[in-house]
Amino acid sequence: MRVDHRHVIYVQGYDPRGLSQYYRMFRTELRKFGHLYDLATTVSRPNRPPDGEFAAESASWCIETTGQGWHTRTDYEFLRWEDLIQRDLAWPVWKTLAYAIAIYWRLVFSGTMGRFWAAHWRFATFISYPHILLLNEAIWCAAVAWGFGWGLQWLGIHSFLAAMAATALFVAALGTLLKATEQRSYLLYLMSDTIFTWQFSHGQRPEWDARIDRFAQHLVEVAQSSAAQEIVLVGHSSGSFLGSEILARALELDPDLGRHGPRIVLLTLGGNMPIVGFHAAATGFRDHLRLLATEPSIEWIDVQSRKDVMNFFPFDPVTGHRIDAGPNRRNPTIVPVRFREIVQPDHYNRFRWKFFRVHFQFVMANERPHTYDFYMIVCGPVLLTERFSQPEAALALVTGAPSTRRSAWDQLGLDAEARPDFPVRRNTEACRHG
Repeated sequence: MRVDHRHVIYVQGYDPRGLSQYYRMFRTELRKFGHLYDLATTVSRPNRPPDGEFAAESASWCIETTGQGWHTRTDYEFLRWEDLIQRDLAWPVWKTLAYAIAIYWRLVFSGTMGRFWAAHWRFATFISYPHILLLNEAIWCAAVAWGFGWGLQWLGIHSFLAAMAATALFVAALGTLLKATEQRSYLLYLMSDTIFTWQFSHGQRPEWDARIDRFAQHLVEVAQSSAAQEIVLVGHSSGSFLGSEILARALELDPDLGRHGPRIVLLTLGGNMPIVGFHAAATGFRDHLRLLATEPSIEWIDVQSRKDVMNFFPFDPVTGHRIDAGPNRRNPTIVPVRFREIVQPDHYNRFRWKFFRVHFQFVMANERPHTYDFYMIVCGPVLLTERFSQPEAALALVTGAPSTRRSAWDQLGLDAEARPDFPVRRNTEACRHG
């Protein structure tokens, strides 16, 4: 089947920047994608649902992509959490530090941190990083405060008053230093993330659960009404566990979700599911992973990269959570990606140690043609499952010579009218571009 119409639902991770930043990045990266493969691409402005609670929780735009012998329309939805995340980041510094430190040591003493180290030591190091940095900054501030207090006593100030003044200086200096360096260190942001994932895994974020339920209901409605051939639910970073929850809850609402209408695929990118699933309290989450692992009507593809310290690699989201899915297991298909193969060497060397930039490469444009290309997944003419089951043929459709392209269409089993020597079929409903 050639894809003329695809519906993508994007589930962002724990990112406070939200819609405006993501749309700017998407539009820029889409332009790079078009230049790389010599494709014509257009994208509409973001639109919001007309009314109701869902209007503030999502936005959508439309992309049209034309290549040699094919044209694809993509309806792209962006599910929003930034209001909830910004609320977390508005906590007082002392409250964030107190909660995060307490949670970190609970992870250590419960054995959960040990499981993180065993599953992927680099991820465990990464989530320990803000606590190590905080300790370092606290030591320096304490040294300055101690020197200040000693100086006051040397001047004849009573030791109690000197100690109080030194304590006040320590608190003020540490708070100022944390805020001044946050744009580079991300310390408070990462600690807020730790608090969120711990509370979510323990069922202590009802506002998130309520929104996930609304998104699940929306997915059911889209599957029942969409004219698309394929619905791709994309979860990047923390969106991996949020997206899996949305799909699992949608299946509970409609067990036949994947048996009528469009094909449904869950695509998790740079996933970090164990930060929820490794908690003993997260039994419901693990039950949902078991459901997704065995449900025959949906597909699940999990893309991982060794270079990304924020995802677990190599990691099986089912057996890694000690889930026995039995002989009926069919998901996920695990796809490893090497970023050095999709980015130009000089550029790769410039950002390879910028961990957040590396993490976002999953959803940015390639600089070299490759079987993994996020924008080709979103905009291309091949079903996602076929793109990964026959990657060479899928890539040849956009990079090969005319004869190679014809062979690729045949290999993918597409009908004659989809071949490049036949006229392009365009969707009758065009995108409206602003």
